Formats: sequence, C-alpha cells, structure tokens
Amino acid sequence: MRYIFLLVILMCSCSESKHPTTFNTIDIETIYSDSLSIRAIELMGNSLAFAANKGTFGTVDLATGIVRANIEKYHTSVPSFRAIAHTNTDFFMLSIESPALLYKTGENGRMELVYKEEGEGVFYDAMTFMNDKDGIAIGDSVNGCLSVIKTSDGGLTWTKLPCSQLPEGIESEGAFAASNTNIKTIGGTIWMATTAGRILFSSDKGESWETYQTPIRNAEATEGIYSIDFYDENLGFAIGGDYTDPDNAMVNKAITKDGGKTWNLVADGIAPGYKSCVQFVPGTNGNGIVAIGFTGISYSSDMGKNWKELSKESFYTIRFQNDSVAYAAGKNRISKLIFK
Repeated sequence: MRYIFLLVILMCSCSESKHPTTFNTIDIETIYSDSLSIRAIELMGNSLAFAANKGTFGTVDLATGIVRANIEKYHTSVPSFRAIAHTNTDFFMLSIESPALLYKTGENGRMELVYKEEGEGVFYDAMTFMNDKDGIAIGDSVNGCLSVIKTSDGGLTWTKLPCSQLPEGIESEGAFAASNTNIKTIGGTIWMATTAGRILFSSDKGESWETYQTPIRNAEATEGIYSIDFYDENLGFAIGGDYTDPDNAMVNKAITKDGGKTWNLVADGIAPGYKSCVQFVPGTNGNGIVAIGFTGISYSSDMGKNWKELSKESFYTIRFQNDSVAYAAGKNRISKLIFK
C-alpha cells in the first residue's frame, strides 16, 4: 500500500537565546531501524521524512513513533535516494546515478516522476527548496560544468541550467552525496559546495552565479567540502576531510563571516577530522555547531575554534528540531538525539 505524503508543514519561530548552552553529553534513541543507508532526512512539521537506498522512503511520526515506509521502483531497477526536499504541500526525492529520477507526491498518494536524466557522468547529490515555488538540486559535472536543475513552479517541472549560465567548470568537480547538505539557501540566496573546495553563490535564486574558493583541501578525489551550513546571511561553516583517512584533521574546517566571500581555517589539525554533515545549533547566535559522521558526533560552542567529542556512534546526517533535540540518520537507523 502506498501512503500519502501531502503533509502540512507546521512552522515555528524560535527566539534567540542570549547565552549559548554548552553541551556535555548526548542521549541517543533509535526510532527506526532497517537494513538501509539513510543519508537524507527532513523535518516536516510533526514528522521526519527520509529516503534511502533500495528505493525506500517514508516518514516517522514524531509524536506516535509510527513509521510509514514504501519502496519506489523504476521499471525493474531500484533507485538509491540521497537527496530529499519539501514544500508546504509536497515531498520530493532524487536518486543519484543515471537514470537520475526526481519524484514528487502526486495524485492518490503515489509518487510522480517529474524529472529524469540519463547519460555518462550523471550523478545528483543534494536538493532543497527556497520557498514553495523555487527549488534547486546539484549534481556532478557533465559536459564541462556542474549539473544544476531548478524549478519555479513548486516542483511540477524542472530545467537543467546550461553551462553558459554557470561558472566555468573544473575537471571532475562534483559534490559529495553524503548528507544532502551541499546546498544551503536563505531567502533567494544560494550557496553550493563542491569537491573542489569551491562555493557557488547566487543572490537571485540561481539566475546568476559567482564562485568563491575555500582553503579546504581538495587534492584527492575523496577530499573537498562534504557539508555546509549558514546560520544567517553572513555566518557560515564548511567541513570536509577524507573518508578514507578520517582522522586527518588538517585543512578541513573553515568559517565565513561575510556571506561566503572569504573563508578562514579553524581548528586546523585539531579533531574532528572527516565529517559528512555540519549544522549550526538553533538559538546559539551561531556559536553552537555540531559535526557528525561515521566517526561520531563532535560539538563546538565557540564557532568551531574548539571541539569535543560527544559520542562515537556513527551517523551520516543530522537535522535540529530545536536548540537541544535533533534527529540523525546513518547505517540501518534513524535516531533521536537529545543534547544535554
């Protein structure tokens, strides 16, 4: 049976706390388990939406714990999903490699295919919506530039930007499909992070673009920026490293205070090393940052200058519900995290 994913998003505003909380411990409770690799989660009101490999997607009701999961097949193949997004009325999920398949909630609860792309090198990494009409997704380079697709009609139709509209590409440049956090948007401003350590920046919903270089190391194919987050239009953080050399903490963390134009290394050579996802803690004036990966969970209370490990438990991606509760996903599970 297929489940209807037309969910109403309950929006809330959280006031800024004057004194950031310092976390010392973390409680972790598994709320969903299955033999999956889950790299994409999004809070949608009182539900947590997810998509994973093996064509699996669903929601967890955060009040009741009820899980609704389903499998989306494309003919005889089973897509692997690592990117999801939502508007107030629809849920979207995007598979990685050719054929890249982008689905939205359709009629009668079925998922509807709204974009398909086939070809050598096709590989999509992350997606998000700026509002209920404008959405964007990033993929690896094809034909000389990064793959960027956009919608301006709420996800009904998607268009791929021509290379002439994008910055000049770098050979083999892409984005890591590690946690669906290669893109961050605030209003119509977009930041996209790449394997080449670059930030693609747009202030007009993706109509025009600039590029900014970060100092994060990117000499090897497994290096580059894995995740970015912005607390506001000025303060942002990027984290990278190398998942094949996860303890190496050299040149893998950087901060910007001018909207991504310039970046400075922080805690260089100091743990954490490789992480697949970074998020600002809400209500901390940008001081609180959590970085997560298969190597565990690390926390900074001073904008990334100093870090401490809160847990060695493995996750790929995290989203905060408020200033002390978050949800994280990884290999075979989704968990509720309570920071104390």
